[in-house]
Amino acid sequence: MSGKREGFTTGSCAAAASLACCLWQRDGRCPQQVKITVPGGKDYIPEIIPHEDGSCGVIKDSGDDPDITRGMEVISRVELREGDGEILFRAGEGVGTITEPGLKIPVGEAAINPVPRSMIEEAVRSVFGPRGAVVTVSIPGGRETARKTFNPRLGIRDGLSILGTTGIVRPMSAEALRDSLAVELKMRVAQGKDPILFTFGNQGETALRVTYPDATVVQVSNEIGFMLDTARELGVKHLILGGHPGKLAKIAAGVMQTHSHTADGRREAIVTQLAFMSAPMELMRQVYEGVTTDVAIRLIDEAGYTAVWDEIARAAARYCRLRVRGEIRIDVVAVENNGRILGKYMEEEP
Repeated sequence: MSGKREGFTTGSCAAAASLACCLWQRDGRCPQQVKITVPGGKDYIPEIIPHEDGSCGVIKDSGDDPDITRGMEVISRVELREGDGEILFRAGEGVGTITEPGLKIPVGEAAINPVPRSMIEEAVRSVFGPRGAVVTVSIPGGRETARKTFNPRLGIRDGLSILGTTGIVRPMSAEALRDSLAVELKMRVAQGKDPILFTFGNQGETALRVTYPDATVVQVSNEIGFMLDTARELGVKHLILGGHPGKLAKIAAGVMQTHSHTADGRREAIVTQLAFMSAPMELMRQVYEGVTTDVAIRLIDEAGYTAVWDEIARAAARYCRLRVRGEIRIDVVAVENNGRILGKYMEEEP
């Protein structure tokens, strides 16, 4: 882990807060700390924040991972029911509600994932045995923070999700991002969406909505290779890859992780396709020396070689097809941020 400090998930926080709430009700005093063992095998011993209504809070500590919920308070209130029974879960302030099918939690339920539910239930059962209870989990400020996450895209409304499979936050933000991207794709596939349109970010999605207003769009960020692999594993049959030609040019050069810190190849890919078209050397030199792809777009427009974007789309589709071993039909659309389509390649069914 390169010496980086691990943290604990919102699921671990909710379970610890739930245990504290139960102990308070049983013993008549709120514990200063509790200890739980998370599924990943680590002991978690957080400080407990008591609230006047009998609920308990835990401050999320994500270690050295740049987690968006770092420092937020996760609060649990456990209300016992008469007699034995199941544990029910409710979304309090700042915790979302599921509104679309395809996730692990049914529509209408609080966005508390299965492993955190199991952890919370174990905490409650350790104190009150088979007694029925209602557990309400809250994260003050969660509604606003959730707007910066993937939750709105996943149909999770009005708050954050209570997450975690191991209970541990490992400082690998790239892995966390990939997990989030894969969840959305799995949901769309489970909903029977076809074709699915991959784009890179919000600007690309907004631009593509001009041409594909009803499309099912999944943002892949810089993780095109990973998302192609995931699509193949899920049995997707038809993808449309659309976005700014700057990103597509990288893919046309065989780059499958398009972050600027990983690789480039944009100028080289564009100049290669211009050379195949016998474009003037001066144009190729200007494109190669240009600072941005937007400069290249202007130069190519002025020189009348706009068909190069069809070739960039074709080359990008070819590399994507290689990645998925020819098992997915892949169409590619190069589009400016204003929605103007620069070029495209439409493939026949595999």
